Amino acid sequence: MADLVLENHSSQFRKGLQAGVSIGIGYFPIALTFGLLAKTSGLSITETVLMSMIVFAGASQYISLSLIAYGTGVFEIILTTFIVNIRHFLMGATLNEKSDHDQLIHKIIYSFGITDETFSVAATKEGQVTSGYMFGLISIAYSSWVVFSGIGHLIGASLPQTLQESMGVALYAMFIGLLVPSMKTSVKVVFLAVLGAVFNTILTINDIMAQGWAIVTATLLSSIIIEIVEVFKTRYRGVGHEE
Repeated sequence: MADLVLENHSSQFRKGLQAGVSIGIGYFPIALTFGLLAKTSGLSITETVLMSMIVFAGASQYISLSLIAYGTGVFEIILTTFIVNIRHFLMGATLNEKSDHDQLIHKIIYSFGITDETFSVAATKEGQVTSGYMFGLISIAYSSWVVFSGIGHLIGASLPQTLQESMGVALYAMFIGLLVPSMKTSVKVVFLAVLGAVFNTILTINDIMAQGWAIVTATLLSSIIIEIVEVFKTRYRGVGHEE
């Protein structure tokens, strides 16, 4: 019986690995760029690899680089990362429904590896997901991100100093590249981005607060306002429909 369980776990692990190959390949250029930008932002290779190992969240790590460049404090960086990744609560709750029979300790361990990509693959898988499948899926995605982050840093270290300093512009290009596709498909994202930019500009130009806290505050204010508007829109549509 134990042999059958072990064999099934191994089979699920291999299926997870196979499903994660495309994610690993997709992480290659993004992680490489992160490592390169981390080098130009002043992080050592140890700090870069450790950030990828401990945080394992692409958008948050890119945001952290910009906050570090501004000299933002640790608490503001952690708070910003929390806000950006708050959607992971919903992802975790969704996957919990697809893995009812897994042990709690297994869910706790592999929940660390939930990203937009690993969640999408696991959530669209037919039937239940097992711990073996999740560990296989996440291990290849995680390995790709961490390894290529380190390689990107090494490549950045070999670039001429003038080119390293100019690479800071690529960080903003990366943010634009992440934002534009979402703006094309959602008006809500457009208003959120514009409102956040307006709040951040007001708070920083008037020296109301430091750059790090301005980003955190602008993100919170714009998110709250947009959600309040969405609630009122939903209620208004409901009332109009009833009439």
